Amino acid sequence: MSRPQKTALFLTGGGARAAYQVGVLQAILSLLSETGWPSDKNPFDIVCGTSAGAINATAYASRADNFEESVTHLLGIWRNLEVEQVYRADSFGVIRSGARWLSLLSFGWLLRKWHAQPPNSLLDNSPLVGLLHKMLDLPRLDAALASGHLSALAVSASSYTAGKHVTFYQSAYDIPAWSRAQRMSLQQQIGVDHLLASSAIPLIFPAMPLYCGNRCEYFGDGSMREVAPISPAIHLGASKVLVIGSGNIGGPERSFAEFSGYPSLAQIAGHAMSSIFLDGLSVDIERLGRINNTLSLLTPEQLTKTVLRPVEMLAITPSQPLDSIASRHVGSLPLAIRTLLSAIGATERRGAALASYLLFESSYTRSLIELGQIDTLSRRDEVLRFFGVEESPARAPIKATSLENII
Repeated sequence: MSRPQKTALFLTGGGARAAYQVGVLQAILSLLSETGWPSDKNPFDIVCGTSAGAINATAYASRADNFEESVTHLLGIWRNLEVEQVYRADSFGVIRSGARWLSLLSFGWLLRKWHAQPPNSLLDNSPLVGLLHKMLDLPRLDAALASGHLSALAVSASSYTAGKHVTFYQSAYDIPAWSRAQRMSLQQQIGVDHLLASSAIPLIFPAMPLYCGNRCEYFGDGSMREVAPISPAIHLGASKVLVIGSGNIGGPERSFAEFSGYPSLAQIAGHAMSSIFLDGLSVDIERLGRINNTLSLLTPEQLTKTVLRPVEMLAITPSQPLDSIASRHVGSLPLAIRTLLSAIGATERRGAALASYLLFESSYTRSLIELGQIDTLSRRDEVLRFFGVEESPARAPIKATSLENII
């Protein structure tokens, strides 16, 4: 007996870059609406996310009973976002966290008072709690699962304590937990603490305590040690996966002359961030393609002897380098944050990759939303084919906006 076909949405990490995901979802809503798709019908049975993508995934899933409302709500949040809603950007807050943290790196070994209570992170993300409560409707999430509007939600985090990558999932029915080398899963009710843990960018935001069984462990960003980002969606039963990334995967290479000279601390940190948020996804997309190609060569009889199954995938990622876009918007950051980031070179063009993850300002997020819309509309046929719908003969084509407003 064949299993039911289920479509999954996977949203990657990337801090402020996650605004791009909302633009993609808004364009998908527009494209599907043109075909007569009911505006309240959720096209995704399974929703997965990690880091900032986990926040978007949970916010989306909590209104999964109404596709249009869910996307519109996310759009309203990201289009009007300010840094102060995510982390403290006032002078006192920056001094208490960022300045102390940088000072500790420089000469903290001289300051014995910090040995007992060292600063936990570069930035204080306590305002994010309020934003999460504004974005989420967790009772409605429970109702969406119970009513069948959603099959499962999964978010990932990385345990500093155990050194493992953990996927927390909540489902409408009992799904056996899975375990692989250095990664495991736990069925739990998803809450604000899971999202704070999943989005705790290493060194930038503080780790969060979560209970795994009867033991409390400290967790950080879910993109760390995420060697198979798409696998939770497959374990939860997906036969099709839409991946929305936050980086220019497979795009044009940067010119060597562009960032010549010894790299700044921000440039190195940005490179490390890209490794955390992008490399695992790139490898997993390539791996899934190879598995699908191999399975296509097997006979029906051979297919019955393997636990592997083909999984259709569509990946939509930015067509433009987001650090280049960020370099045009760093001036919109509050002065205290701009001063802090300038100390490590993040306000320079070559250090803008780091800034691109922390630039929670509407001028930047709106540019990414628009880019997500443009990239998705340019792939109209692929998107409609993925969802198995046909265009209406009377459709008036949607014009893609010029990239001039973005880059």
